[in-house]
Amino acid sequence: QVQLVESGGGLVQTGGSLRLSCAPSGRTFSSNAMGWFRQAPGKEREFVAVISASGLYTYYADSVKGRFTISRDNAKNTVYLQMNSLKPEDTAVYYCAARISGSIATKNSDFGSWGQGTQVTVSS
Repeated sequence: QVQLVESGGGLVQTGGSLRLSCAPSGRTFSSNAMGWFRQAPGKEREFVAVISASGLYTYYADSVKGRFTISRDNAKNTVYLQMNSLKPEDTAVYYCAARISGSIATKNSDFGSWGQGTQVTVSS
């Protein structure tokens, strides 16, 4: 399994922006599709965005489409989630995840490696 480390979370006002980063430790992930999920208090973890190994394909949850952008820099071995126009309902712990496959997927069970999560709080 890949060990993943997220960073970039924090407290932001409604309408603000944050950029999350995720980097694996110990190996490269250029052959892995990478995803972001989130879990709000009292709710199940839900899919946010995914990017293919090549970076050519992305897919977003309807709730974030047009506001969030997932990207990757394989040379820096890092995947990003740019979050704009943040809303209070975006408040959650955000998790980075890696697939063995390079193709995109959206289910929790499609991803085998997970980070510890980073807290994002959007104040109203």
